[in-house]
Amino acid sequence: MNAELSQKENLLYSTVLVLALILLAAGLRIAPHPWNFTPVGAMALFSGALLKDRRLAFVFPLVALFVGDIFIGFHKLLLIVYASFLINVAIGLWLRDRRTVARISIATLLGAIQFFLVTNFAVWWLLNSYPKTASGLAACYLAGIPFFWNTLAGDTFYAALLFGAYALAERRFPALQQASQP
Repeated sequence: MNAELSQKENLLYSTVLVLALILLAAGLRIAPHPWNFTPVGAMALFSGALLKDRRLAFVFPLVALFVGDIFIGFHKLLLIVYASFLINVAIGLWLRDRRTVARISIATLLGAIQFFLVTNFAVWWLLNSYPKTASGLAACYLAGIPFFWNTLAGDTFYAALLFGAYALAERRFPALQQASQP
């Protein structure tokens, strides 16, 4: 009974720590920052990788995004952006129980690439900023390249911060490591 209770307590502490780190990242989103240099992509990866409850892993980043958008403002591409971050959560699921620097790096790169491809396609398709031709799509992607580098830099920085902070906590409190194992 004590071992079972201890496992449940460990899972609770792990979940609370992960949610606290996600809240911190969500709060940083509304702070002044360069375009696309935000913690949101990393937050979604982190959520997928570390929250054991898959529903919570998908819902919590959406709630954090929505609350941030209350302060930042809503826009026409909101649903596409949210869907793209849900893809990041799904990429984070691939990291579960196999978090290494290499895997986190690959996941971070994949998340930034998919965000770039999805959101720029949506800009071309929905905003009438570019002609609906192959050259218009190419021009849209070309114009988005500077934002891609900021997205990648922000995702990399915040992924290192979130996953690094959690790894340090696991070293300091081995019970967290037990909670994140199958």
